[in-house]
Amino acid sequence: MEPLIIEATDKTPGIILDPYNDLFEISGNSRPENVRDFYDPVINWLIEFEKEVLDRNVIKFDKKHPLNFNLKMNYFNSSSAKFLYDVMSELVRFHKKGHIIRILWYFEEEDEDMKYAGEEMSELLEVPFQFIETPPTD
Repeated sequence: MEPLIIEATDKTPGIILDPYNDLFEISGNSRPENVRDFYDPVINWLIEFEKEVLDRNVIKFDKKHPLNFNLKMNYFNSSSAKFLYDVMSELVRFHKKGHIIRILWYFEEEDEDMKYAGEEMSELLEVPFQFIETPPTD
């Protein structure tokens, strides 16, 4: 299975889904013109990843080797929030199948809105996130 790598733009986040290098990340801004067109390939990749890798035990994510999913968002609009929720829902499904998944939500110091957005998403998914405060980028 090939990794999914999407370069970031001013309106879309960078996405790296690369299980062979242990890198799962969405970062940047998310306000694409057509949110569904942007995020559908991500969700479809996760569904294929489950079938091709997880279900066949090609890689097992356990306590010694969890799947760390990094969310390093600077901004996302409400339409993107729904699709980010859908992406996280796929991860929750993986977790329910016995894989150890850790969602790491990065937010800049004093960006209470981004921290709150992560707390809301965590609560909706009923999965604890690990919150990581970072220094502001200027």
